[in-house]
Amino acid sequence: MLEDNNKAMTADPSILGVKRYSLADRKSKVAIEKIGRPYERGGLFWEFLSSLPDILAAADLRRAAARISEAHKNGRPVILGMGAHPIKVGISPIIIDLMERGIITALATNGASIVHDFELAYAGFTSEDVAAELCKGQFGMAEETGVMLNTAIVKGVEKGLGLGKAIGSFILHDKAIKNKEISIFARACELGLPVTVHVAVGTDIIHMHPEADGRAIGEGSLRDFRLLATLIRGLEGGVFINLGSAVIIPEVFMKALNLARNTSPGDNIERFTAINMDFISHYRAQVNVLKRPAHSSDSAINLIGHHEIMFPLLAAAIKETLKGQDGDGS
Repeated sequence: MLEDNNKAMTADPSILGVKRYSLADRKSKVAIEKIGRPYERGGLFWEFLSSLPDILAAADLRRAAARISEAHKNGRPVILGMGAHPIKVGISPIIIDLMERGIITALATNGASIVHDFELAYAGFTSEDVAAELCKGQFGMAEETGVMLNTAIVKGVEKGLGLGKAIGSFILHDKAIKNKEISIFARACELGLPVTVHVAVGTDIIHMHPEADGRAIGEGSLRDFRLLATLIRGLEGGVFINLGSAVIIPEVFMKALNLARNTSPGDNIERFTAINMDFISHYRAQVNVLKRPAHSSDSAINLIGHHEIMFPLLAAAIKETLKGQDGDGS
């Protein structure tokens, strides 16, 4: 038996019908210049970034940072669409920093975002134990959140504001709110940046309170939708990021983009970069943010990972990329 195996191993390939080629002639996906290298303790962040493999998600992270940096340098918009989870996991200061630097030029959020943004600014904490409170019928029934946010919406809409600006102005100017610096909405209002809120009625805890006014909520959200469509009309050469929204923002983005293309004079808003960031892959984000709107596969970037890790990494990579472009870095 051993003798038979040895004969098979040394047989002429032509006898077995095997067709082969030289390894040098083969197209390969991984080359030695793309592989990573160990990070040395005490190094700088750009050294860590450059130590990552130039493969798959690491390459996409660099590409996302480069696209955002390029848009910023060229004076093009970078619109951050987001769910509430990024606020709940503590990355508001990182988002605000990018707003203050003029890198994020506008925001589009869902209705739950105003809840967590307000509670952090007002109380210094947020995110209740849903399962425990739901069993008691007390989930989402905090009086301050229900009364103050609904009142701010009604008053703001009466003044002709959309939901985003109504909430931002309220948090910024209400003397009872002590942690204004942590509020994305207040800082956007202070900086004069557009921020929109897109609501599905019944999805947010403040809709359970008697102060909720469907007319005001709907009118304010519709104003914000039209504002977002206007912003997207100028998206050519820019970037749209979907951060942690599985349904609302992907659906709103697709409709706003369509409305923008329908009403935009001249071009069809094709050459922009769409970036999706979430901790799992969701259908609507994949289809409505990346596939359907994209001009080419190169303009769609998908970064899967926890928000509290991936977005700070991206923000830091943007800063390093801009520093390098200015000749003050690696």
